Amino acid sequence: MSDIDESGARADKGVHTDPAALDDLTAAGSTVDEVGPDGAVAGYRASRTLRLGVELRRQLRRRRTQLVLALVVSLPFILVAAFEIGDANPNRRSGAFIDLATASAPNFVVVAMFISGSFLLPMIVALYFGDTVASEASWSSLKYLLAIPVPRHRLLRQKALTSALLSGLTLVLLPLVALGIGVVWYGAGEAISPTGDSVSFGRSLIALALGTGYIIIQLSWVAALGLLLSVSTDTPLGAVGGTVLVSILSQMLDQITALGELRDFLPTHFSFAWMDLIATDVDWSDMASGVLSAVLYATVFGLLAARRFATKDITS
Repeated sequence: MSDIDESGARADKGVHTDPAALDDLTAAGSTVDEVGPDGAVAGYRASRTLRLGVELRRQLRRRRTQLVLALVVSLPFILVAAFEIGDANPNRRSGAFIDLATASAPNFVVVAMFISGSFLLPMIVALYFGDTVASEASWSSLKYLLAIPVPRHRLLRQKALTSALLSGLTLVLLPLVALGIGVVWYGAGEAISPTGDSVSFGRSLIALALGTGYIIIQLSWVAALGLLLSVSTDTPLGAVGGTVLVSILSQMLDQITALGELRDFLPTHFSFAWMDLIATDVDWSDMASGVLSAVLYATVFGLLAARRFATKDITS
């Protein structure tokens, strides 16, 4: 490495470098010889920093992610055990969806998604997104990621994409595992709705796939809110807990019928509109409203998260 005089000038090449910048380059694993005439590190490409595959593998190795996936896989087994212990008549053809859980594999999947839809699934999405940036701040590693340097918009995007992939994996894994277990225990029969409509097994699979896609879109508002809180605090628990709290509060307000049409503006009002798919005549209006509501909320929260992270002072 060439000698550097007190002014920070490169004696051999005549390139002037800010002494403070030299410290940043050293922390990033660079040497002075790697600095070009324009002050940038030779070979530096923003697109090569914080690659998606690397971040995804890193998150998959975390105990948190492994425990969440294990919980989702075990949930259908827990439900089967509960129904086998407490239900003496597993093939009833009347009642609510919960009463028809053991009628067929598709019904079992619907009940598994319904039971987990109020709290578990929103909590999982909130965990992935609320923890993503706040955890780096709590570990005091966020400032070092930005010093590599990883551009702020890229860091936020890569973190959000990783959380979205993990959320999608988890939300798809639940119905897939439930379907496999349901076929083994209850058979590949028709899906029975509380109104008495029956849907063939093949058509019910399409309905379940569409329902899963709807849930993923509907929970996008939870993801965006979790991301907003994650860039607003250095405490992962606060970001995750705040997101879950908002979801629970919205569900509580949705139960107050005195609010009337105001409930339509709550982000959780159309959470279970996907259950209309288990019918011979599907009403798409509620699902369309649910998609529109979720996308609007997600867009607003996402833009606020991007603006907040772009202007925030990173001290940890």
